[in-house]
Amino acid sequence: MGNLVAEGKTTGPNQSESMANYTKMNEHRMKRLDKTFKISEELEEIVAAYDKDYIWLVITEAWCGDAAQSVPILQKVAEGSEKIELRVVLRDEHPDLMEKFLTDGAKSIPKLIIIDKESMQVEQDWGPRPAPAQDMLMEFKANPDLSYSEFSLSLQKWYNQDKGETTQSELIQTLKSPAQLYI
Repeated sequence: MGNLVAEGKTTGPNQSESMANYTKMNEHRMKRLDKTFKISEELEEIVAAYDKDYIWLVITEAWCGDAAQSVPILQKVAEGSEKIELRVVLRDEHPDLMEKFLTDGAKSIPKLIIIDKESMQVEQDWGPRPAPAQDMLMEFKANPDLSYSEFSLSLQKWYNQDKGETTQSELIQTLKSPAQLYI
């Protein structure tokens, strides 16, 4: 991301100034969250109890504001476990993969896909954002009177106040859930 920001670029086909600015803001947000977020004991214990190796595949893009709020959390969890290999792929470079993990028919990101490394079976997924943020998005889409700038400001405010706790809580619930094998 640092290289993209230095070049005034972003990922994906839309290389507009506004998309490059989102990438720059996201780099700052990710660095802040990386410094301040602490993994809970419960999440550490769940991951420590893994009895097999996993690939945590994250589908994202550099301009994605929701990714800036969750990818650092996923990265911290993965870095703390020898059982997790974190891989990140770009949505727009992997359309066939994204098609398998749509959210209500949309290519919403970020998306975490948890894969059993030995069998290469997808067991679980999470994303694209915590439930309260998803509710805010649905409300925005249903209300034509709201501007995107108002929505994004209120969403960022929610993320700042939440400090990654809801993402962590949802990740805990996902990891506690029985595997859901995908075809």
